[in-house]
Amino acid sequence: MTTATITPVLQGHDLVKTFGRVVALDGANLELYPGEVLAVVGDNGAGKSSLIKCFAGAHTPDAGELFVMGERVEFKSTNEARRHGVETVFQTLAVSPALDIASNLYLGREQRKPGFMGKVFRTLDKKKMRQDSAQHLKDLGISTLQNITQAVETLSGGQRQAVAVARAAAFGSQVIILDEPTAALGVNESARVLRMIQDLRDRGLSVVLISHNMPQVFEVADRIHVARLGKRAAVVTPQSASMNDVVAIMTGAMTVPVEEQQLTPVR
Repeated sequence: MTTATITPVLQGHDLVKTFGRVVALDGANLELYPGEVLAVVGDNGAGKSSLIKCFAGAHTPDAGELFVMGERVEFKSTNEARRHGVETVFQTLAVSPALDIASNLYLGREQRKPGFMGKVFRTLDKKKMRQDSAQHLKDLGISTLQNITQAVETLSGGQRQAVAVARAAAFGSQVIILDEPTAALGVNESARVLRMIQDLRDRGLSVVLISHNMPQVFEVADRIHVARLGKRAAVVTPQSASMNDVVAIMTGAMTVPVEEQQLTPVR
């Protein structure tokens, strides 16, 4: 592939974000291409969270430009990002434990019954939401959630993560951003989430994965964006760099010239 014929699904150019005297982003750049998993890694304070929150609509950059499919956008809220097909699963997951799986998938997007009951009495169409939710889970290959009416508070950590990812996948038409999706999970549940990420890519969705877990990053990522001091320090691939190389770039012990960075998609 070459960038000459491919428009990034998501692009940030010279992004700046400050909080008082703290500079979170200092001219950061990022490109995400169709059907790829882009891992974003960096030490604490490198600007990873601020960067993805700009794309998610949770932060508004003080300077710089955001693009979705080549169109310049300005996100003032997460809802605006969602309307452009950018869904984000934050570490907090934002699930409602007391509600069932189907209600969580449609949280904030509830469907109402057609006709008089829906328009006048605003009655929810729970049957259709449950049917559609079951289909979404089936399409994603999620077999660990058998009962769509089960309360989320009764689920394991991995199952709750699956609910959050399924919600993002159901409505994210362009991009899904995952912030540390395996941070609180065990080995088996982490493996399921990684398989889900690969399945999302195979379905043609573009995924941004923020993670500290290098083995997992090298397992699923097509390209690795390394952040340092609020900027992009390098873009490498699992084939072009080792885990030790990435850690060295994160800490500043190693630098990668721009001409040697893997800025183009590799698949």
